[in-house]
Amino acid sequence: MRIIHVDNHQQRKYGYTSVSWALKLYTGLIRAGHNVLAFSDRDVAAYEAPLRIRELASRKKINRRLLQAAEAFEPDLVILGHCDLIDNETFAEIRRLRPQTVIAACNNDPLFVPRNSDNIAKRCEIADAMFVSTGPDDLKRYEGARASLWHMPNPVDPSVEDADCSARTDLEVDLLFCSKAQAYTERGKLVHYLKEHLPADLKFRTPGMFDQPTLWGRDYDHILANSKMGLNLNRQEGYQWYSSARIAQMAGNGLLVFTHAAARFDDFMPAETLVYFDSEESLARKIVEFQHDDAMRRHWAGHCREFFHREINNTLNAQYIVESAMNLPHSHNYVWIK
Repeated sequence: MRIIHVDNHQQRKYGYTSVSWALKLYTGLIRAGHNVLAFSDRDVAAYEAPLRIRELASRKKINRRLLQAAEAFEPDLVILGHCDLIDNETFAEIRRLRPQTVIAACNNDPLFVPRNSDNIAKRCEIADAMFVSTGPDDLKRYEGARASLWHMPNPVDPSVEDADCSARTDLEVDLLFCSKAQAYTERGKLVHYLKEHLPADLKFRTPGMFDQPTLWGRDYDHILANSKMGLNLNRQEGYQWYSSARIAQMAGNGLLVFTHAAARFDDFMPAETLVYFDSEESLARKIVEFQHDDAMRRHWAGHCREFFHREINNTLNAQYIVESAMNLPHSHNYVWIK
């Protein structure tokens, strides 16, 4: 199938980051056997702008370049992600020029951020299918528009999440939480609580917090590959199946992952994979339990890693998006479909 993937492909990062969910989708589409053209709206903007200053780019010209790409490539499917520089009217024009082309939208950001929720609603007006990293129960607010609504998990990429901390006992970090976002969240209070109540000899690293620098690129890869356990703390909890992309980054590298029970991942995750907590006290207690029983830590983390790589990988995720958007029979028993 011929697919144009419109997103921020981060070409101007020059390898400084490798954990982008958009890049995972792109490589998953290729591994699934599709002919994929990447259209990176922000990079096109910089390329087309005077003096290569993106802020000076003509929005009209960027949209015209996508129309040019669609005319040349003749896609069966257009998948759009976080491409704020591309207008709905441009996708409507693609549909007018190629009525047989299906348009699918993907959004990996939380619903509790008003701007993001508005973006989802806007894209539901033009897309045939909308895929969101929150579960179907919480997507009902967008019903009634053109798009059918689907959950989209955070997948692992076997070429990115290639470490296996569950097989090692010589790890540098006991517990890891990487974060820099402070808007719409109070999770810093939980991290402070853990800092005060966990044993002093437990090596708890929190890059991006407490005046520590944020880690990117190989520095981030290195700390993931050398940590026993990780915290999957979202900015807000309680949304069905919602998580930041860190859940796949940690689970895929074999860290033992602690996540809030309110997300209800036990709907499709097997037992003895993710560790669920529902309070500060229960989280601290479970961290200490696994710290004192390394065999149990390695068993749970290894089971979780194997499940993610087998059932929630980017090739399956990409093919699921294609099949659902194109109204094709599902070729796999995707674990997140209820």
